[in-house]
Amino acid sequence: MNQRENVISLLKRKGYNKVPINFELCPSLEQEFKSQTGSTLDYRDYFSFPWRTVDDLKLKSEDTSHFKKYYDFELKAGSEIDVWGVAHEPGSEAAKHMTYMRNPLKRATSLEEIQSYPFPDYFNADNSHQKQQTDEIHSRGLAAVGNMQCTIWETAWYIRSMEELMIDMMMEDIKAEYLLDMVTKIAVHRAEAYARAGVDILYLGDDIGMQRTTMMSEDLYVTWLKPRLKKVIKAAKAINPDIIVFYHSCGFVAPFIPHLIDAGIDVLNPVQPECMDFKEIHEQYGNILSFYGTIGTQTTMPFGTPDEVRKEVFKNLEIAGDKGGLIVAPTHLLEPEVPWENVIAYVNACRDFK
Repeated sequence: MNQRENVISLLKRKGYNKVPINFELCPSLEQEFKSQTGSTLDYRDYFSFPWRTVDDLKLKSEDTSHFKKYYDFELKAGSEIDVWGVAHEPGSEAAKHMTYMRNPLKRATSLEEIQSYPFPDYFNADNSHQKQQTDEIHSRGLAAVGNMQCTIWETAWYIRSMEELMIDMMMEDIKAEYLLDMVTKIAVHRAEAYARAGVDILYLGDDIGMQRTTMMSEDLYVTWLKPRLKKVIKAAKAINPDIIVFYHSCGFVAPFIPHLIDAGIDVLNPVQPECMDFKEIHEQYGNILSFYGTIGTQTTMPFGTPDEVRKEVFKNLEIAGDKGGLIVAPTHLLEPEVPWENVIAYVNACRDFK
C-alpha cells in the first residue's frame, strides 16, 4: 500500500502497514527543524506525512479594506483583517503565532446590520485549481485533504463575538439564526467544491469543548449547531460517499460524541488526554469512529522525556489494535517549549511500532 491507501485503510479501521506520522510545528520549531536536520525540505516531506492540503476556493478579491468601517478604534500595529472581516492583532514576541481577535459585528443590535454584512463571496470563487491539486497529490501516493476547520460555530462567533452569539442563541434571537445559516450556506458550498475535486479527507471543526467541560449545554448544541454541521456533511457525502470527515475540537467533548457521529463525522480530532481518556472513549466508540491525537501537547510533548513520549505512542496504538482507527499524534500545534528530542522520539516511536 502507498501512503494514501495505508492512511485510508487505517481510518476505515481495515488494518494498516505503517503508522502515519503527523504534527504541526510553530515557527520557532520550524527553525529548530532546519537547524537540527540541515534539510531544505518542508518538514512534512522530510518526515513523510501521509497527506497534503488542497487550497480552498479562491475569492475574486481578498481586499479586506472595506471591513475597516466596523472598527471605530485604532487596531494594534501589524494587525491583519481576514476575508471574514475579523481583525487579528499580533501577539507577543514569544507567541507571535497567536493573535487577539476583534469581532466586527460585536456591537450589532439589529438583524439588518447582520444582513447587510459583506460576507466573503465564495459562491463566485474560483475552483479550477482544486481538481488539479488533488490529482497531483494523488500522483505522489498521498491523500488529499480539504481543510475547513472553523466551519460554523467558530466562524460565526469570530464575527459576532462569543458572548454576543451565545446570548443571541439563548434568547432565540433571529440574529443568531441568520448569521449561523449564512455561515452554514457558505460552508456547504465550500464542502461541495472539495468533494467534487475528489479529496479523500474533509477536515471540519469548531472548538466546542473546554478543559473539563463542554463550551455549551447539550440542548444548545443540538438546537443550534448539530443540524447545521449535519447539513454540511450531508452535502459533501452526497457528492462523494467515500469522503472521510474529520471533526476537530479541543478539550472535553465526550457528551457531544454521539451527536457528532449522528451528524456524520468519521474521525474525532483530537482525543486530548488531559481532558478525555482514550481507552474509555475507544471502548465506547472504537467500532464506529476513528481518532486522531492522544499525545498531549500540554503534558507529554513539552514536559515528558523521550522515553515517556515513546511509551505513550505505543500504549495508544495498542489500545487501537491491529485494525487501526487511530492516527497517533500530538493533539495540537507543537509550541516553542517542546524539546526537539521529543519530536524525534515521537517520529521514531511511530516508525518502530510493530
